[in-house]
Amino acid sequence: MSARRPAWETCLDVESQDADHYHDYVNEPLFRVIEGTPRRVLELGCAGGMFGAALKARFPGVHVTGIEPGRAAAQKAGERIDAVVCSRLEDLDWSAGPVGEGGFDLVVASDVLEHVVNPWQVLKHLKSRLAPGAQVVASIPNVRNIYLVYQLLAAGRWEYSERGLLDVTHLRFFTLGEIRRMLAETGYALEAYSYTVSRMLEEIHRAYQGRGPAQVKMGRLTLDAVTQDELVELCAEQFLVRARPV
Repeated sequence: MSARRPAWETCLDVESQDADHYHDYVNEPLFRVIEGTPRRVLELGCAGGMFGAALKARFPGVHVTGIEPGRAAAQKAGERIDAVVCSRLEDLDWSAGPVGEGGFDLVVASDVLEHVVNPWQVLKHLKSRLAPGAQVVASIPNVRNIYLVYQLLAAGRWEYSERGLLDVTHLRFFTLGEIRRMLAETGYALEAYSYTVSRMLEEIHRAYQGRGPAQVKMGRLTLDAVTQDELVELCAEQFLVRARPV
């Protein structure tokens, strides 16, 4: 049996990636962050268009435009949503094509901002394309995850992989505090957020949930006086946020 090729060999040519490289699925936790009934949607990194198709099924009449750098995925998305621009966000002409038409009342960034060289600039560019009162929803991996911290401190490992918290195509890393700061610095207010718990941390999350400041242990790592808010950040896989321009 041949050895599995490392992620840097198979995942970094984003434009040429197979359409099914990223799982064709709907990020249901992010769906629950959306407020109201959108009419015009811009999805950053729409992959094969599954999330946009689910939006169209749930909100009849909604118009969905996607941006996707992968050529095969963009072609697949074009069969599911109303318009697709095949481009990296860094290379996008924000004033041209369906994106340039603007008037978007919902922007979706499902696991995408961490892949961008300058997500701050992307958020600033977005503002001129938004309708009054628009909402931006995003799912963003959490680098304060205690499993990552433990692997780094106790085992000296920071292992990139095909997907997950250390997806080899991630360029930026965020905690909840840094998500707040990124939004504030680019002219948005964080309106609401939720989180998903890492599968390998579900037991720790259950064991300490509902307790006062606690001593949390993971292998050789011990953290004292951990509050409930800190417990959330330590166990979160990703944060799902809703923000609006200010």
